Amino acid sequence: MARGERSEEVWAWYTAVYEAVQEIPYGRVTSYGHIARLLGKPQCPRQVGVCLKNLPSPSTDPSKKSPEFHSGNVPWQRVVNAKGGISPRGPGGASRQAAALRTEGVQVSQDAMGEFTLDFSVYGWFPDVLPSEAGVESSNDEEEEASEEEGEEEDENKEGTGSSRN
Repeated sequence: MARGERSEEVWAWYTAVYEAVQEIPYGRVTSYGHIARLLGKPQCPRQVGVCLKNLPSPSTDPSKKSPEFHSGNVPWQRVVNAKGGISPRGPGGASRQAAALRTEGVQVSQDAMGEFTLDFSVYGWFPDVLPSEAGVESSNDEEEEASEEEGEEEDENKEGTGSSRN
């Protein structure tokens, strides 16, 4: 979705979903709900699915620029339902997703009903925070700790100076 097609809030949500999905490692999968939770909206797994459903294809016309986010740079196939199943969508969509995952080495099974599933215990990716935010959080914590330590050192120096004068 291009900026300006919808509200800024919707554009920001689509962007956040696409950026989060880009962080899923090759050969690993996560759920719509987990992406929603990582983005601070655990009540919105279906909206994650809507974003991925609306992910455009890259431009095949060399004279036209591809959208910033497209199916060539957002690994949409790495997001499945909470049961480790590939959610059915239009004709051939689930089998296309299964094939894309198989090319990454993910073992995808198909049951008698034709539903595709995978094993989260083997291929699941469920971090507490996105890797891009893990460094930000830890660096902020480190900065706070460093400034607290500096403050303590300054207090000790002041106390030491004050006691030597007395």
